[in-house]
Amino acid sequence: MLERFFGLAENETTVRREILAGLTTFLTMAYIIVVNPSILSDTGMDWGAVFVATCVAAALGCLIMGLYANYPFGLAPGMGLNAYFTYSVVLGMGIAWQTALGAVFLSGILFLIISLLPIREWIINAIPMSLKMAISAGIGFFLAIIALKNAGVVVNSDATLVTLGDLTATSTVLAMLGFVIMIALSYHRIPGAILIGILAVSAIGVPFGVAEFDGVVSMPPDPSPTLLQMDIAGALEMGLISVVLVFLFVDLFDSSGTLVGLSHRAGFLDQGGRLGRLRNALVADSGASIGGAMLGTSTTTTYIESAAGINVGGRTGLTAVVIAVLFLLSLFFLPLVSAIPGYATAPALLFVACMMARGLADLDWDDITDTAPAVVTAIAMPLTYSIADGMGLGFITYALGKALAGQGRNVHIAVWVIAALFALRFAFI
Repeated sequence: MLERFFGLAENETTVRREILAGLTTFLTMAYIIVVNPSILSDTGMDWGAVFVATCVAAALGCLIMGLYANYPFGLAPGMGLNAYFTYSVVLGMGIAWQTALGAVFLSGILFLIISLLPIREWIINAIPMSLKMAISAGIGFFLAIIALKNAGVVVNSDATLVTLGDLTATSTVLAMLGFVIMIALSYHRIPGAILIGILAVSAIGVPFGVAEFDGVVSMPPDPSPTLLQMDIAGALEMGLISVVLVFLFVDLFDSSGTLVGLSHRAGFLDQGGRLGRLRNALVADSGASIGGAMLGTSTTTTYIESAAGINVGGRTGLTAVVIAVLFLLSLFFLPLVSAIPGYATAPALLFVACMMARGLADLDWDDITDTAPAVVTAIAMPLTYSIADGMGLGFITYALGKALAGQGRNVHIAVWVIAALFALRFAFI
C-alpha cells in the first residue's frame, strides 16, 4: 500500500529509509515544540495551550504535505514569524493576541488563494536557475550560522557583530564531536549518520550535566485557552491590513525560498529548474497556516531543517507523515522530546549546511550578471538572519545588474515584479 501510494520504488527509496529520514528531520525540528510556546507566551497566551497548538499544527501541515503533495518536507510554526507576532504586533503595537491570530488566519486564506491560482507557481518557476542555486546555498549558510550559534562556537560581539565563543565549554565540545562523528559515519556511508550523531552526543551529555532527562510521559495540556480564539473581525480593521500583508509577504517568500532550496537539494527540480506538484506543496503550506491560527499559534511554514531528512534519503511524503506522527506523539512525551539539547541538533544543521553549499558550484562563473547576485543572495541570508531579506537583495541586484549590463530583455517579468515588491517592502514595511 505504501509503495503504491507514495511511489517508493519510483523515487528510489524504501520504507525504512523514509522512516529514518522522518525521525532525523523531526529531531532537528523538535526544538520548536518548546521554543514556540516560550515566545508566544510572552503575549499572555497560555504556554500549555500553545504547546498543543504547535504540535498539532505541525502535524497537520506535515500530513497535508505528505499525503497531498507527496514531498518529504516538514512544517511547523516558523521562527522569525513567531517573534514578529509577539514582539512587533502584540507587544510593539499593543494589539491583542486574539486579533494577531486573526491576522495570521486571514494571511493564510490569502496565501491559499494565491497558491490555488497560477500566480505563485508562475513566480517560483520564473526564478532564474542561478538564483535558485544561490537560494539553496544561502539556506545552507543560514543553517550554518544557526548551528554555530546553538553550539556556542560563535557568540554576539558589540565590536564585530559575531566572534569566537568558548571552545572549552562542554556543550560546545560535544557539538563539535557530534559534527565529526557525522562526517566520519557519512564518509563510510553508514545509514542514519546524522541521527546517530544526535543521539550519541545527547547521551554523552547526561553524565556531564549538560543534558537532562526528567521523565518520559505526561498528559497533554488543555488546548482550550487558544483554540478558535482568533479575532477575525478585529484583524479586518483598516489599521491592521498592513499586519495581515506582512504575515503574507514574509511567509510567501520564506516558504518559497525554502521549497526551492530543499527541492534542489533533493533533486526534485527538472532541467528548467521547475518543481513538479508545486501547487500541492503551496496548498499544504498555506493550509497549515490556516489550521495553526485556528489552533492558536503563529504562521506555520515549511522548515529548512527538512534538509536533514533529505540528506539521509527522504524522498517521498512518507517522510512527512512520519514527522506528523512524531509531532502528535510529542503531545504525550513532552519531558522526553524537550530533553534533546540544542548542542546535539546543532551539528546536524551544520552538516547539512555543508552539503547544501555545493549549490554554488553549479553557477555559470563566466557570467558576472548571474554569479554576483547569486553570491549576494547566499551571503545575505545568514548575515541578515532572514531567508526573505537575502532573497530580496538578490532579486534586486539581479534585475538591476542585468538591466544596466544591457541584458534586461533576459529578465523575466516575474523577476521584475518580485524585485519591485521587495524594494517596496524594504522602503515602507
